[in-house]
Amino acid sequence: MSNIVCFGEVLWDVFPSYKKIGGAPLNVALRLNSFKNKVTIISSVGKDVNGTDLLNYIKKEGLNNSAIQINEEFNTSEVIVSLDKAGAASYSIEFPCAWDYITINDTILSTVKKSDAFIFGSLIARNELSYNTLLQLINVAPFKVFDVNLRPPHYKINVLIALMQKADFIKFNDDELFEICKKLDFNSGDLKKNIEFISKKTITNTICVTLGGKGAVLFINKTYYFNDGYKVNVRDTVGAGDSFLATLIHKLLKKETPQNAIDFACAVGALVASSVGANPKISNKNIIEFIKR
Repeated sequence: MSNIVCFGEVLWDVFPSYKKIGGAPLNVALRLNSFKNKVTIISSVGKDVNGTDLLNYIKKEGLNNSAIQINEEFNTSEVIVSLDKAGAASYSIEFPCAWDYITINDTILSTVKKSDAFIFGSLIARNELSYNTLLQLINVAPFKVFDVNLRPPHYKINVLIALMQKADFIKFNDDELFEICKKLDFNSGDLKKNIEFISKKTITNTICVTLGGKGAVLFINKTYYFNDGYKVNVRDTVGAGDSFLATLIHKLLKKETPQNAIDFACAVGALVASSVGANPKISNKNIIEFIKR
């Protein structure tokens, strides 16, 4: 069992006919928790019904919610989710909201310092207060995992570079990788060359890139590991990348081989994409049977 801290947004994903609890850091935390890790989520919700329901849900799922702050000025976040015909999601994210105002304190500093991994994304850096809190937590974290989630217009290239340079592990999807490289004036259509450019630019030895239905590639200490993906009928892609990342980190912290880790992670991501919502219940038995098929 690993001790893992996730930092960032917790929210409600609002679909055309229903809403579900989400936010990339929370999705990652929930999947890590399903693998029996000790997980703490650091975030903020409003003093409203949505916030109360979020806190109750997180507690019911067995996550430590004591580091989720309650903001009396700003509301709990809601995100409007649109799905295209292929099930791919796009997002409309309100600003500001409670998680834009996460404040630093000794308790969360101590929690992060004692962790095995500290996982954070790029969206939380859109507002100065939460960004400054993030930087202070990064300074004490022993192993820093940066989950790049480009949500226009909520990012700046200089902030992305600063966070990549501080990370020990960076995860992109392929569109994000190519977009960032182009903004840094590196124009190549070759996936490996882009990965190696980012690795050299940020002095980061471990980079993972998800490729949608085509699987993922993991780059560790100049060695590549690949998975070509698993064919499923996609219901929606919300949370698939989050569950992939959670599974990958879980396996790597357990010292499993990178190849086994990426194979297992791709299977979990595919199973999530074949389900509705970001956090479907998936057992180890389900995963193993799926891989065998």
